[in-house]
Amino acid sequence: MARRKETLLPDAMDTAEISMETIGGRELRVARWRLDMDSEHLPVLFFNGIGANIEAVAPLAEALDDRGFIMFDMPGVGESPDPVIPYNAFTMSWTTTQLLDRFGLDRVDVMGVSWGGAMAQHFALQHPNRTRRLILVATSAGMVMVPGNPAALSKMADPRRYIDAAFMEKHFRTLYGGAVGETSGAKGHISRLKPPSRRGYLYQLLAMLGWTSAPALPFLKKPTLILMGDDDQIVPLANGKLLNSLIPNSELEIMEGGGHLFLLSHREQSVSAIRRFLDQPDKGEARAAA
Repeated sequence: MARRKETLLPDAMDTAEISMETIGGRELRVARWRLDMDSEHLPVLFFNGIGANIEAVAPLAEALDDRGFIMFDMPGVGESPDPVIPYNAFTMSWTTTQLLDRFGLDRVDVMGVSWGGAMAQHFALQHPNRTRRLILVATSAGMVMVPGNPAALSKMADPRRYIDAAFMEKHFRTLYGGAVGETSGAKGHISRLKPPSRRGYLYQLLAMLGWTSAPALPFLKKPTLILMGDDDQIVPLANGKLLNSLIPNSELEIMEGGGHLFLLSHREQSVSAIRRFLDQPDKGEARAAA
């Protein structure tokens, strides 16, 4: 199917290829970085947080410049059209495999933040043959999670955080915690956000209603890096510790002073941890080297 090219936004989006793809009956806005580049590394498949569009994570995709990177706007989020019918983690994971097939990607390293961390867990469990390693950022095991700060959760439910920059900036520290609320990183992040549609946001919430990965995580054998901030007001650190206790081959790295968006406030530390983890040789490669 012919792909419709869009006008790219400045900054990290300048190096992305953007297209609208019809996958499994859904039209999705897809961003790709460096998939045609020769690399000894697998591409990263990224699942974004709830209501968050591609642009919000573009700086991370640009920072991991030695490997490919692919992500998409969920239905009704960013510039993906509204979903016609609701979806769930199972159907969206299957849709993602069809997207990977379209671009000839057999295996990927899977990464997700917050809501997207739940999708990343589900994808790795549902499609282990397509997943090499897993990175979970500021996320939880779903319905069994330790809840966040009520003040942050109440403001997170307010749609003004997407459409009113002044409201978002005023409550950024309460919402996301960490030092990023006191730096220019807040304004930069706000400028990259696009409000999801009401239906898109609602369907994204419904997709994880009643979902939990907890019973299946002890059977997840993929090497897993769990990154958490100790000042996260939305997904407290206790959730990362729970994931670490449930996933056999996992490691937990804590960003001191990091809030929910420590990928911004602790960018260099986060990228360094991600690179270190992804660049470790697999067990088979390590044995061969030995």
